Amino acid sequence: MLHRAGVVLAADHPLRIMSHPLDSIFCPRSVAVIGASNAPEKYGYIILKNLLEAGFAGSVYPVNPKATEILGRPCTRSIADLPPGVDLAVIIIPARAVPQAVADCGQRGIKAAIIISGGFAESGEAGAALQREVVEAARRSGVRVVGPNCQGVNNPHHGLCASWPLLTEQGEIAVISQSGTVGAALMDWASQERLGCSAFVSLGNRCDVDETDLIDYLAQDANTRAIAAYLEGVKDLARFREVVSRCGKPIVILKSGRTVEGRRAAESHTRSLAGRDELYTALFRQLRIHRVDSLEDLYDAAKALAYLPKPGGRRILTITSSGGSGILATDWAEWSGLQVAALPGPVAETLRGLLPTHCIVANPLDLTGDGTAALYRKVVEATAPHFDYQVIIFGDPILQAADVVTPGAPQLVIFLGGAEVERQERARMHQKKVPVFPTPERGVRALARLFAFNGVAA
Repeated sequence: MLHRAGVVLAADHPLRIMSHPLDSIFCPRSVAVIGASNAPEKYGYIILKNLLEAGFAGSVYPVNPKATEILGRPCTRSIADLPPGVDLAVIIIPARAVPQAVADCGQRGIKAAIIISGGFAESGEAGAALQREVVEAARRSGVRVVGPNCQGVNNPHHGLCASWPLLTEQGEIAVISQSGTVGAALMDWASQERLGCSAFVSLGNRCDVDETDLIDYLAQDANTRAIAAYLEGVKDLARFREVVSRCGKPIVILKSGRTVEGRRAAESHTRSLAGRDELYTALFRQLRIHRVDSLEDLYDAAKALAYLPKPGGRRILTITSSGGSGILATDWAEWSGLQVAALPGPVAETLRGLLPTHCIVANPLDLTGDGTAALYRKVVEATAPHFDYQVIIFGDPILQAADVVTPGAPQLVIFLGGAEVERQERARMHQKKVPVFPTPERGVRALARLFAFNGVAA
């Protein structure tokens, strides 16, 4: 199914209209795999298999002059022999043959290509010359290109996995990455947690489509609520500034190449101009981009920004069954500029009537070993009207913890120390699209990003 601006159309719907230049990449009606293979270890086999198994509703055409059939699909001998109307080509052939393949795609009316093949600018001057030929062919024929030297594109909402591994969990985090492995790792974490992603694009060498093009597209995508990006450099700073400034969605960026040696490595990886780090720091701050320092923080921040509701203010209350975890959460809240608010007198009196006498009625509110799901629920209901956000920490194995939390409520959920019960309850929460964080510091740090984006943090 297609989801564009809230409209849902079948992939082969005769009235389907491509309204954005990159729709051919994200929402094609048909895909050709140039260099499809019968060898299971080759990407021409892996990507074709993933396309067929991801639930793509459109037509898929393997192209290989030496095969008659691959994975049960009849093979087309050449690009020129493809039927008219193919939207997207995935190219997995030797680098020297790619410029002609792109030109042939243009002549056949194919609007976009994903070039998986390596051996271009990342490999030296000869490869850079080949890459220039690809760009010239693409511009002459009007083909938009992702890559080369990339891991492809995955749009779970369209059943499109022109990439690897096969991941199909639909969600609201879009992943843009100059490293295929880094991006795939983020998508895999989201899939494991049943939160999913709205899209994944491996940029590779960015000979045409770059991070700015993708942000422009995802800003209009109905399935995307937050954009997470791993970048080694920004290709066009002026255009990046313009596009990001009008993007109303939160953007989280892990920018590598911060040291001299890191910049050198980035420039040899995908021929990115990493640039001076302090310039990126200033630019990201000006554009209200969340800059993070680790893959873990990139994932956590995107998770919070995509799935947690907007806060109305800075007053938070921590409810916990683990005193130590409550203290850690309080420290991180103070460091992050959140307001650890005192309990109003009437609320404290109500809680004293609910809690065992040995519980200290304060913020954080420690339910100690008496913290059952039933008690959590009573405390959450009694305190919710008086705070802007509740930080709910489940320590130890607390059965039915998932019944305590409410999708769409201003609640940050942290679960640790619960072993198998924790894993089961966390899975139940994630099925309801309630994000769960594994430690107080990771959860509160992510919550602070949400507050900062919405202009309510100190």
